[in-house]
Amino acid sequence: MTDTLDKALAAARDAAGAAADIILHYWRSGVDVIVKGDDTPVTVADREAELAIREILARALPEAGIYGEEYGADDTSREWLWLVDPLDGTKSFVRRTPFFSTQIALMHRGELVLGVSSAPVYDERMWAVRGRGAFLDGEPVRVADTTAFSQAAISTGNVKTLTSDARWNALGAMIRDSNRIRGYGDFCHYHLLARGSLDLVVESDLNILDIAALAVIVREAGGVFTNLDGGQIGLDTRSVLAGTPAIHVEALSRFRGATIDR
Repeated sequence: MTDTLDKALAAARDAAGAAADIILHYWRSGVDVIVKGDDTPVTVADREAELAIREILARALPEAGIYGEEYGADDTSREWLWLVDPLDGTKSFVRRTPFFSTQIALMHRGELVLGVSSAPVYDERMWAVRGRGAFLDGEPVRVADTTAFSQAAISTGNVKTLTSDARWNALGAMIRDSNRIRGYGDFCHYHLLARGSLDLVVESDLNILDIAALAVIVREAGGVFTNLDGGQIGLDTRSVLAGTPAIHVEALSRFRGATIDR
């Protein structure tokens, strides 16, 4: 398995680099936007980047299935499964907001074991393999050692669904009790969490392709990464609660208390 993961990591990093070249080309030149059936935007940058990623990953690990944002899943039942979002943050991309990334993760028998997260505008890449630690451009990273909620820095992403939930008030109380609140969103706050610059990330509306790679990275950096109910991350994941161990425990307790009171 070690050899397979070594090969997979090299391929994922190469694929992220190939996608970055395509994305940056269209970032500079501009691109037309198509609205998909679910009212989300897609561009030729998304589609070309995914095709480039698929070609590299399939060549390196032909026994693996691939589940991609733009071209779907060829076989999610295989022992190995790639999870690919070639351009996570397309809405930001088309509005000229530099909060977008390429996300590539690998599952083995349903468990996330590898992740590469590439932010081409910032020339920043993070990666991790289960049991080997997390890295930012080759340098090891670690979550902060924050234990007191009064010292915690919180970031939120898409929390639209949470606003109609009893846990919305719990989040408000956490914000009042914290040191600071930001809304970095997308890849950005997970990178910051993994490198010790944030202590808690809360999101209620996403899918597995958005965060699979980031889950591996945050965990390997010493953080805890679950859904908002404390459950494991899987193909049906729709929410995230990620943080330093102590802050995650406190936040999860508060959310669970709010859920009970509904």
